[in-house]
Amino acid sequence: MSDADIIDDAHHAASPMARGIRIVLSVTAGALLLALMALTVTDVVGRYLLNAPVKGAAEVSELLLVSIVYLGLPAVCLDGGHVTVDLVTKSLPRWSERPRLFLTGLVSSGVLGVIAWQLYVYGLQVGGYNLVTNSLRLPVAPVVWFCAVCAGISALVTLALAFTALFKRPS
Repeated sequence: MSDADIIDDAHHAASPMARGIRIVLSVTAGALLLALMALTVTDVVGRYLLNAPVKGAAEVSELLLVSIVYLGLPAVCLDGGHVTVDLVTKSLPRWSERPRLFLTGLVSSGVLGVIAWQLYVYGLQVGGYNLVTNSLRLPVAPVVWFCAVCAGISALVTLALAFTALFKRPS
């Protein structure tokens, strides 16, 4: 059984709720991406054809882009869609797959947990001195906290999938 088979089995065992969450995350990220695209097109047309760029377009683009990336992270974790390289692992014995997937899931979950924690701390810091964007004066802390929550959810999903890979019965 390969990594992909174990991950696929874990996802097939996933509840319809998990599939629904993936769909909601993907649709929301897609809507934000469309908004980013519309803003960019409007800004470029306004800047070069009408000599009237959209005020604060760069700021809103930055906030939208970081939101899209972090919103997509739990969906990628739910799909097991991370990039993997199996140069060494494909030659390992078959019995080592489950413990290896468990260990890499634990490490990945830990890293995502640290990222979530540090984003939360950073959000408290910038919220404490009311950091806002330059021209539109939009508060930055809520976006940072949103990213922290998404990273935390990703850590939990990755941890759950690690345990699923370890304890799933062979088919």
